[in-house]
Amino acid sequence: MTLRLTWVQPEDLLGHELRQAAQDGRDASEIEQRWRRAGGHLAPARAGASQAPANPHLRALAKDLLDELSALPSPLSEAEPTTLQKIKAACPTWPPSNNEAASIPHKALHAAWLGRAIGCLLGKPVEKLPLAAIRALAKSTGNWPLANYFTATGLPPELAAAHPWNRRSAPTSLAENIDGMPEDDDLNYPLLALLLLQRHGPDFTTADVARLWLDELPAGRTFTAERVAYRNLLDGIEPPATAAYRNPFREWIGAQIRADVFGWTNPGDPARAAEQAHRDAVLTHTANGVYGEMFTAAVIASAATGTTTVHEALRTGLRVIPPTSRYAQAITLGIHLSNDHSNKDFDTVVDALHATYAATHHWVHVLPNAALLAAALTHADGDFEGSVCRAVSGGWDTDSNGATAGSIAGLLAGDPSVLGERWTAPLKNRLATTVAAFDGIGFDELASLTQEATA
Repeated sequence: MTLRLTWVQPEDLLGHELRQAAQDGRDASEIEQRWRRAGGHLAPARAGASQAPANPHLRALAKDLLDELSALPSPLSEAEPTTLQKIKAACPTWPPSNNEAASIPHKALHAAWLGRAIGCLLGKPVEKLPLAAIRALAKSTGNWPLANYFTATGLPPELAAAHPWNRRSAPTSLAENIDGMPEDDDLNYPLLALLLLQRHGPDFTTADVARLWLDELPAGRTFTAERVAYRNLLDGIEPPATAAYRNPFREWIGAQIRADVFGWTNPGDPARAAEQAHRDAVLTHTANGVYGEMFTAAVIASAATGTTTVHEALRTGLRVIPPTSRYAQAITLGIHLSNDHSNKDFDTVVDALHATYAATHHWVHVLPNAALLAAALTHADGDFEGSVCRAVSGGWDTDSNGATAGSIAGLLAGDPSVLGERWTAPLKNRLATTVAAFDGIGFDELASLTQEATA
């Protein structure tokens, strides 16, 4: 049996890099023609690896073409910089740093951790499924508009066969199976960020992040850009080159799901939160991928004051990313669509977002998911249940969007009791993780540890 390791096979990476080239304006037509003439295929639509391995000649060609693609100039490189200095220079309203450390209540952090877990858990069984399948599965069990965890109880057999649940997640994330919060990368990364602050403090470096990952993060629990960067570290490539070398996923969602702790521990200081997020993100991502983590950290830092609305927090997040970037355009689109359709069903907003992005972007790319996140939070007016259910019901990276929406809306809720017993009780105050120091920990204890790490 052939082992097909996802997200690292050169013949698959090339197809994703060709798509990335089309998005950032590089002319890769000649390279694509050479690849196709040699018998190469485009990237798998949803899976992380194609079915069959390439022959040695084709695999060698894929590596060469990946390097040629990386050398092509992009007309967007100046408008979408990656270094912090250039990002700040491109942000005319970059927020001032706040030297007076604010406090954040334990109960607000507790609600934020729980919110992240709930949103992630809600989205896990339908991760990778197309939008039509998510809607059909929920409607067939009387759970649409989405208002509870997904269930297979009462699901027609023909629908279950046509749209199988995520095979890894269904045994632990369907309503009838939930027994505590199962392991997931959307929770592993906040745990690693907490561990990072415990060991290195707020002035950590990107190299500190890399060493921590090598010490504490199993390679098999990394995906997309994180897996490529991890491989690059093992090959002796140092950050930030780890983010760019043969990494077509560098503008996908992976960094955006790593932002929370930097926001939680910098209440009222979105600039500092964004700077820490940048140092974390450049290990694995560039440009829009980096903006995803910076934006989210700033939003959370703003929300952590307890004195702002979700709309104000989103506007603060936009201050730390280049306003002409595609990421800023995605956030703005999500906000505007939700404001324009505030009195209509959220499905109308989702359909418009899918019409904009689905044909051109992978379901894990940061841009469609960022637009959906902003739309869900805006349309729900920051309400916890409304935010997580809208984020997940919109498809794409369901568990990641649910997690980040839940973190922000849970923080705004300010108290675990506001989240609702039907959402919190199944978690049993227990989190499973492959980050060994935290396996089995309670969310209340995580809130205490986060409070201790607050700058």
